[in-house]
Amino acid sequence: MGNFEFAVPCLFGLEGIAGDELRRLGLENVQVENGRVLFSGDAYAMAKANVCLRTGERVLLVLADFPAKTFEELFQGVYRANLEDFIPKNGRFPVKGHCLNSQLMSVPDCQAIVKKAASRRLGEKYGLNWLPEDGGLYQLQFSIMNDRVQLYLDTSGPGLHKRGYRAVGNDAPLRETLAAAMVQLTHYRGRDFVWDPFCGSGTIPIEAALIAKNRAPGLNRRFSGESFLWLDAKVWGQVRTEAKDKEYHGDYRILGSDNDPKCVSLAMANARKAGVGDVIQFRDGDATKMSLPADKGVLIANPPYGQRMLEQQSAQRLYAALGRHLKFADGWGIYIITSEPEFEHFFGRKATKKRKLYNGMIKCDYYMYTDGGRGPRAKQG
Repeated sequence: MGNFEFAVPCLFGLEGIAGDELRRLGLENVQVENGRVLFSGDAYAMAKANVCLRTGERVLLVLADFPAKTFEELFQGVYRANLEDFIPKNGRFPVKGHCLNSQLMSVPDCQAIVKKAASRRLGEKYGLNWLPEDGGLYQLQFSIMNDRVQLYLDTSGPGLHKRGYRAVGNDAPLRETLAAAMVQLTHYRGRDFVWDPFCGSGTIPIEAALIAKNRAPGLNRRFSGESFLWLDAKVWGQVRTEAKDKEYHGDYRILGSDNDPKCVSLAMANARKAGVGDVIQFRDGDATKMSLPADKGVLIANPPYGQRMLEQQSAQRLYAALGRHLKFADGWGIYIITSEPEFEHFFGRKATKKRKLYNGMIKCDYYMYTDGGRGPRAKQG
């Protein structure tokens, strides 16, 4: 089969990073939009995006794109899509989706209409009054934004952030795609010392190790597209082999520490599962008291936020203690994500720059101190 259009939904704030990644992977017609990135390509491009992309949430194949303000227009738009090219006679095709700023705002009603139109189209094409749906999974998704409908086939299955190395997280796990983006924003390429002093289940050090080794994050997991009957299954093997050939094998200095020994044990197990246990060191330690593990490096952290695990005041005290402790961290770039709007005040320094990111539904800022935290003092009082 020929060329397709694809949409990659992203966490808000990561679209530009995912777009850059897709371009580096050599994929075509990359366009960055709010909440997603578009690209075009063949089945090989689809497999490559699934296996190699670090910061996108999933790879959706665009089946139809049309305006709709009424249920009838929604029905006709889906009915006109050549679904029989993608969904076999016995394929299971559940429907899910979302609506935003549109006349059609009831997700359950839209789901029912999309299902009905797809069933009628496939039933007519296959000459069946009733579709058995006892075969492989062909998950349909729709997006209705500003009265424009896009109908998709999900080629990923579980979201791309599910790399397969994290069985159980700690209380407040950081999504793997966000952790990878946080590492990429430091421009880390494997040469610097990387330290995460609040490592939790190990996500930031593990993503840093995958980036250092240039290991494709989806190498050890399966994707929905691997069982699509219309797709040559060989492309997945080809993509995985090429990805393995591009891996680096060097000595990397990556440290994860946490003051909870249970977290440290969990992080070690996750790192082994990810195949990077040999390149990361983990140890128990209090971030506000541990001496810096090297003269220079990159500190990347997701400390507790007030609205989640710690009371807000104790989170603020922690930021102040961390700021005092890192006051003379010359030679270190410091990168901290938090939802605390007054973080710079408590940390005692203005960030060189900051970037809005979302950790799940929590709106955060990523504070970047590229001068070792020696920026201008934040106003006190």
